[in-house]
Amino acid sequence: MKSVVSSKGQITLPVEVRDKLGLVEGTAVRFELCEGGVVIRKGRPGAHPVDQMFGALTLDRSVDALMDEMRRPRPGPSPSRRRLRR
Repeated sequence: MKSVVSSKGQITLPVEVRDKLGLVEGTAVRFELCEGGVVIRKGRPGAHPVDQMFGALTLDRSVDALMDEMRRPRPGPSPSRRRLRR
């Protein structure tokens, strides 16, 4: 089996490869470089696990408050440096 790289860097996978791997439009594939060539592997179905979790975290406080809890409170302006507004 053989294919040719297009001017855009695209290739057409032979139908035998697509059928054997169950590749349909939109299926992700991974390319693994190895000595003397490349291996094409079928990707995981659906979205990446990290993408599936995007937006699932909700906070009951501000990010600043959360960071203060994980570290220590941020120092405020020192009394000697405060400007009084008139």
